[in-house]
Amino acid sequence: MIVKMSKYAFMVYHREYDAFLTTLRELGVVHVKETNSILDNAELQALLAERKQVDTAIRYCKSLNSQTKGVALAPARELTKAEGLKLVGKLEEMQEKQVQLQAAKASLEKDIAYMDIWGEFSYANIRWLKKAGFDVTFFSCPTSKYEPKWGEEYNAFLVNNFQSVTYFVTVTKTGTPIDIDAERPKMPDRGLAKLHLAMEQLLDNIKALNNQLKEYAAGQYNTLLELEKNIQNEFNLSNTLVQTDREAGDKLMILEGFVPTEDAPAMEESLGKDGYYFQPLEIEEGDKVPIKLRNNKFSKLYEPITKMFSLPNYAEFDPTPLFAPFFMLFFGLCFGDGGYGLLVILVCTFLKRKVNPDFKPYLTLFQYLGLAALIVGSCTGSFFGISLVDVPAFSKVKDYFVSSDNLMTFSIVIGLVQIIFGKTVAAFKMKAQKGIKHSIAPFAWVFVITSLALAFGLPMLNLQLPEIVKTVFIGIAIAGLVVAYLYNSPGKNIFLNFGTGLWNTYNMASGLLGDTLSYIRLFAIGLTGAILGGVFNQLAVDMTEGMNIVLRAVCMLLILLIGHSINIGLCTISSLVHPLRLIFVEYYKNAEFEGGGKEYTPFKKA
Repeated sequence: MIVKMSKYAFMVYHREYDAFLTTLRELGVVHVKETNSILDNAELQALLAERKQVDTAIRYCKSLNSQTKGVALAPARELTKAEGLKLVGKLEEMQEKQVQLQAAKASLEKDIAYMDIWGEFSYANIRWLKKAGFDVTFFSCPTSKYEPKWGEEYNAFLVNNFQSVTYFVTVTKTGTPIDIDAERPKMPDRGLAKLHLAMEQLLDNIKALNNQLKEYAAGQYNTLLELEKNIQNEFNLSNTLVQTDREAGDKLMILEGFVPTEDAPAMEESLGKDGYYFQPLEIEEGDKVPIKLRNNKFSKLYEPITKMFSLPNYAEFDPTPLFAPFFMLFFGLCFGDGGYGLLVILVCTFLKRKVNPDFKPYLTLFQYLGLAALIVGSCTGSFFGISLVDVPAFSKVKDYFVSSDNLMTFSIVIGLVQIIFGKTVAAFKMKAQKGIKHSIAPFAWVFVITSLALAFGLPMLNLQLPEIVKTVFIGIAIAGLVVAYLYNSPGKNIFLNFGTGLWNTYNMASGLLGDTLSYIRLFAIGLTGAILGGVFNQLAVDMTEGMNIVLRAVCMLLILLIGHSINIGLCTISSLVHPLRLIFVEYYKNAEFEGGGKEYTPFKKA
């Protein structure tokens, strides 16, 4: 449900404006109407950049703290914004140093790996030979191209053969030309022993820096949270000032905002006591009224899904409670296995005791989705990829399991039901937005589709109707078509309405068929998951045949764990993606959902 909003204008003398904003922020119910763009304000953009910088630091510290078991976080300290940003800058310097150390480590590892091929030798000896008039030159070439004559001509010494590459050196008098078809590699500037010594020192530096970062994360995390709140409060205050209009030579400050209607009386009473002037206004067409959703415990779990697409605009219905049951059912049909559903329920129940309270609603949502999968899987007789129909213990009840053919039919039927439901929502939305006369044609189409579906669809499901009932349904459909053809655009010419009706019939017929068939994927995805689970079960049996009983049990358990884990992951992804597509494309299209609402964010302290 979309919470009803009231629009207000506030007019305050400029000398009292700071005190007024303090009172308004303490009330914490007014969503300030944005009349000026924040993109053109340098101060607000700077505050947004600072908030992003601090938020990045907070997320980094949170990640570090989560890696340390039993970490004790220091209490928040009161800092000025300049001091806080300096603290963030210190973290960024340490992170930059960490990047440099990691790059140096990668370079040393490369040098050590290369020098392992050449082995340990002394660069001092090479320099001594240089002074004595001899050059030591390093070469590498494919083993197939190495020429033994180079040993006689250039005093070549074979050092190593590694991965079909030959490494060798030549010792020649200074100035002797060397004509060898081989690469002269760039050698590290230190020997193997010194490289290992440098690596040990570098690892010590990395360890020390990591300890510093962990100490920083534990010591400054709460301080950074407080800094972020202060910057957010500064942004909110500055933004409110930007949205304020100034009249009468900047003496009169005018601000507009929206308040939940249920909170308006308390706000009026509080502002009235302090003598501030306010005026209720009518919400006009085109006003970007903020959206605040209020749903029951079940529907509230699905609000993040609504926000993934878009919040509804103020003139629409909240789609969340309307699609929530469909989404749950679609997930169950796609997941399609009762064992997997039970496992999801158990895992989420266990994790709810361990995770942060902010994540508990998501786990509760997956408990409901797992329950849907458990119910659907139990009805279809699929449990961890095992077809219960083929299990002798269930032979007496196997006729009660839903077959694949029936499941495909059910997917199509539930798809048609959701389409009709969406069109009904669209008709009610038209009634609320434009009046009852504009909703007559949409309601007529709902009656046409429903009547024809019952008249011709039920016999296809082996549900024979009395001839009189079928005739009544067809009569309702004809009457609905007459209304849809002659009254689809109230106030316009009847011939124009008839032409529009013909065009709507074509769009309705072609769109309805395609939309309904798209729901077959629910059946196909669920069937694929069940088949894949059965394949892993069969692999576990066939691949371990012939082993002794203990080894076979261990190997079968490993195959089943790996296989079913992969299948559960794939099923989860597909069972989320396709129902989301059906909701955001098929249902939203038929319900004519527009979206574009802005979330209600009251002016208050963070």
